[in-house]
Amino acid sequence: MQRIGIMAAMHDEIAGLLAQMASVTTRRIGMRDYHTGLLHGQRCVVVLARIGKVAAAATAVTLIREFNVNALVFTGLAGGVAALVRVGDVVIGTTLLQHDLDASPLFPRHQVPLLGCSHLAADPALAGLLDQAAHDYLMNDWPRDISPASRRAFGLEQPRVHRGLIISGDQFICEASTVQALRAELPDALCVEMEGAAVAQICHEYDLPFAVLRVVSDRADDTACHDFNAFLSGVASHYSAGIVQRFIQAVRHNDNRPTVAGGAIDQAGRKG
Repeated sequence: MQRIGIMAAMHDEIAGLLAQMASVTTRRIGMRDYHTGLLHGQRCVVVLARIGKVAAAATAVTLIREFNVNALVFTGLAGGVAALVRVGDVVIGTTLLQHDLDASPLFPRHQVPLLGCSHLAADPALAGLLDQAAHDYLMNDWPRDISPASRRAFGLEQPRVHRGLIISGDQFICEASTVQALRAELPDALCVEMEGAAVAQICHEYDLPFAVLRVVSDRADDTACHDFNAFLSGVASHYSAGIVQRFIQAVRHNDNRPTVAGGAIDQAGRKG
């Protein structure tokens, strides 16, 4: 049986999962509590990674080296970048990129030094299971979990699931001009957050399969600070618990469990 590492940047994003775990033991390493136990019969390690790329990378390394996880999943919130991505939608990362990484002129902008690539690919099988879990959650559980008051407050109708590029950086994006600049520079980006691409880099270097799930909490514009906090408490915890629960159940009962790590994609889009 695989051991899956589950990470998030905010406590509310894993609180529901911790409540569902059984036979839990907790080990504290580097100011983080790693909760090992059974989540719907699946061996998992759930941890609050904290915010930002360094925090996420450090947590990912610990999960790999100290807990011998076979796969990593990051769940959390993001700001919408693409015009088609609305508040309440779910984004499954197929590739991830650090939008604030620039070691030029030594290396091309966005390219990870010495890796020879800027885009890092998630494991297709894991991403596919997350995609199906998200669709199932939005179709079956979302109408019950999200109150009419929350739907009205955030203008939620019927959320959709998107798959594509997620970009990460050590910035909380909350200005329309910044979003416009990101959209112009990276037109394929669906949403922006602060951890996913760092986890992707660690998993690439350790040859470990990973996937990233993001719920769009805001449009990363001038209202993002207000929307983020309210959405986190009123909506996000339900999404994370519900989608990851369905994902875990699918992994546990899937006869062809994913074991091949996602590779890197170079500037020309070739997998390597």
